Amino acid sequence: MQNVTVLRGPAGNGHARQHPALNRVSLRIALGEHVCILGPNGCGKSTLIKTITRECYPLAQPDSSMSILGCERWNIFDLRTQLGIVSPDLLASCTTDATGRDVVLSGFFSSTRIFPHHRPAPEHLAAAESALNRLGIGHLAERPVAQMSSGEAKRTLIARALAHEPKTLLFDEPSNALDIAAQIQFRETLRQLAQSGLGILLVTHQVSEIIPEMERVVLLREGRILADGPKSDVLTAAALSELFGVRIGLRQHQGFFHLLS
Repeated sequence: MQNVTVLRGPAGNGHARQHPALNRVSLRIALGEHVCILGPNGCGKSTLIKTITRECYPLAQPDSSMSILGCERWNIFDLRTQLGIVSPDLLASCTTDATGRDVVLSGFFSSTRIFPHHRPAPEHLAAAESALNRLGIGHLAERPVAQMSSGEAKRTLIARALAHEPKTLLFDEPSNALDIAAQIQFRETLRQLAQSGLGILLVTHQVSEIIPEMERVVLLREGRILADGPKSDVLTAAALSELFGVRIGLRQHQGFFHLLS
């Protein structure tokens, strides 16, 4: 991204009622890199993810540009085969009577479940089973999402993201609605995925979600980048106090960072 601005808000006369959720953001993320976008609620984190997945589009300006995997123009269905996405919006839109297998298979059709007109091929079924087993949730294949715990449903979405072998995984506030045990399990899953060589872009307001394998952190506030660099340089008490607008402390334990009030 080079000088990218994205407006959000109700559409009115022109852009009069909209505001810049991203304001002239310049950001480069390499293929295979592990990066965390950290910031408070409303800072533009989810808009950044939606801009990458082409749910939001930047303003056309002479000095702005954006390319994904080397291309400026994409058929969005082709693009989404290259990206694995896990987001609260996706979890909320999964039809609750859909089974774990159906949710995973839906990723091949850019939907949230398998509908009657979908015809999964044998290779799709094999890939879905492989993804479920990779995450240790093969036993959820026949279970409806409505009968899963929040942690099980989240792991099913990760399997959905992995089934088509994407080049990068995008996680938007992944620990929302997870209890402590499920959060710990999720972090372990994230570490395994990072260690496998997959690129990961994590968007969060939780410092504790930043796994040791994530070497770069970008601080985002009010649609602008406040800091971008190695985790050891960016995650400081002073920088995070400025980011969140309150005085906080910070400690590190076994590669994880934790806020202190």
